[in-house]
Amino acid sequence: MQVLRGAAEPISGEKLAVHLALSRAAVWKRINRLKAQGYAIEGSPRRGYRLLTIPDKLLPEEVLQGLKARRLMGPMHHYETLDSTNDLAKELGSRGAPEGTVVVAETQTRGRGRLGREWESPPGVGLYVSVVLRPMLPPMELPQITLTTAVAVVRAVRRVTGLAPGIKWPNDLILSGKKLGGILTEMESESDRIRYLVVGLGLNVNNPEFPPGLKDLATSLALEAGRPFSRVNLLQAWLEEFEGLYERFLHQGFPEILEAWKRHTVTLGKKVTVRQGPREIQGQAEDVAPDGALLIRVANGEVLRVTSGEITPGPAEDPGA
Repeated sequence: MQVLRGAAEPISGEKLAVHLALSRAAVWKRINRLKAQGYAIEGSPRRGYRLLTIPDKLLPEEVLQGLKARRLMGPMHHYETLDSTNDLAKELGSRGAPEGTVVVAETQTRGRGRLGREWESPPGVGLYVSVVLRPMLPPMELPQITLTTAVAVVRAVRRVTGLAPGIKWPNDLILSGKKLGGILTEMESESDRIRYLVVGLGLNVNNPEFPPGLKDLATSLALEAGRPFSRVNLLQAWLEEFEGLYERFLHQGFPEILEAWKRHTVTLGKKVTVRQGPREIQGQAEDVAPDGALLIRVANGEVLRVTSGEITPGPAEDPGA
């Protein structure tokens, strides 16, 4: 693939066979396999093969091409269809997959968000990706990883598209008041340390529309900008931004990242309702604590710490974002 990518003129099957140390028949099979993956390759008995276009698919060879990362660069597992990238990443993590293992899918049949909610994953238009991490950290620091991930997504989106999504505590990406993406962080721990954790990202990139039940609640980068974007470029940008922030978190702690998170949030300073099963907390979201907990000032003036729950704007009767 690299030979064709860098060639200005068609390359004969014979030259490809010599360069790759393969038979002509093996070269032909590889060309057909690339075509099946979506690469447009022109072939002529007299002139040879020429690469015309590269598909916007999250193929490992495309994502790794030019990726400026050291820690988060694979092994990379790509699937056309997968139940859930997080579920497979957790399975790989439990079997000893190294830190930096990446799972991507063109579509998910059982994509998940927080609280077990379904995540719509139409084929070929979104980012559905999960990364395995093995930080030497106590489980209580998991929320900080989620907030760090969100900052990396904002930076990646802005870098590639120029758009600036906001972050709704703890894990949603918001654009024009609608949901653009979500983060699902899961872990397996032993005693006082994380054994491994999986950071999953679902991002609406080139979705042209949404079903009736979601069109007033969700948006995509393409809908907001009026043009499509390269999902490969977005994934590369997120892996690079997340690696930088993750390493800063491990070596310098969370304070600077938390300040960056606060600059991007759409939650603080707003009236909110937090639902925790049958319990509801209403008040003003005042701050986020150093450990990632949301601090809400309720009617009697008391400030409550919230570490989990479903957050919506305003009093309980207001519609959720």
